[in-house]
Amino acid sequence: MNTGLRITAFAAAAATTFGTAYGVGTGVGPVVADERPAGHGGHGAAREEEATGGGVSDGGHGAAAAAGGLQVSEDGYTLALETPRVAAGKRTELRFSIRDESGRKVTAFAREHGKELHFVVASRDLTVYRHLHPTRAADGTWSTSADLPAAGAYRAFADFKPAKEGAGALTLGADLAATGAYAPAPVPAPATTARVDGYDVTLTGGLRPGRSGELRLRVAKDGRPVTDLQPHLGAYGHLVALRSGDLAYLHVHPGGEPGDGSTEPGPEVSFTATAPSSGTYRLFLDFRHGDKVRTAAFTVEAGKPGTSAGPPAGRPETRVPGHRH
Repeated sequence: MNTGLRITAFAAAAATTFGTAYGVGTGVGPVVADERPAGHGGHGAAREEEATGGGVSDGGHGAAAAAGGLQVSEDGYTLALETPRVAAGKRTELRFSIRDESGRKVTAFAREHGKELHFVVASRDLTVYRHLHPTRAADGTWSTSADLPAAGAYRAFADFKPAKEGAGALTLGADLAATGAYAPAPVPAPATTARVDGYDVTLTGGLRPGRSGELRLRVAKDGRPVTDLQPHLGAYGHLVALRSGDLAYLHVHPGGEPGDGSTEPGPEVSFTATAPSSGTYRLFLDFRHGDKVRTAAFTVEAGKPGTSAGPPAGRPETRVPGHRH
């Protein structure tokens, strides 16, 4: 399989995505269930600059990738949450808009990865994650339903590109609170395996601050490799990374596309990613099989002694047999 798009920053943290159960591997922290509509359109070649700050690694020799979602306003656009507080454990409609410099709601967006806007919500302790695709009203108000299971602090991210000529892609982030009895949870310990709905996902490779590294995720069910993954968001896997502490958001898609003649439908999905800094990150892999999207989650450390960080600089990466590029 082709090595993936470099990780690009655009903030994200949204509520329930599509509407089927969103599971997280046991031992790595829960991702709560939700219903999902049908998957959306395909992805083309990687955007050279896709996020706040726009930067990407240049193959491991340039500056670190920029992290997105740390600002509520940028380049004259603001993420305005109309529902900044919801009740924990109850399905609630989240409403928001993107405002321009004049305070007007933006109604024209370029389609990116099959959607006008991608919306993600994650808890500050990174144990709850939702990837949503809300609907937009004619006046520019976006809405989606969400059920945030635990009380506490969340971060909501909107990834979009205004249709205005010359406008770049942005990821804006805003704080969201779920009311109720709150008991903070530690970030799950680093692990290389996750189990969700009878599937076992194994992670090899790692994140390196300021340098690209390969992340390979292998999917198996009942001890057998899954070789018939179904396309999801135009690829066989969709990966989001959130940095513990400030929830800086990184988003990457694998290289190659279903039907391109070289990208195989599993069991392995490969991504190339660059961490913007040392630290602890949570990785959320969405994959589709049996007409259902599932999420496997992992905790990884970037730039800490004794952690997997990919091959040393200057040495070729070791490829898994049968892994094509």
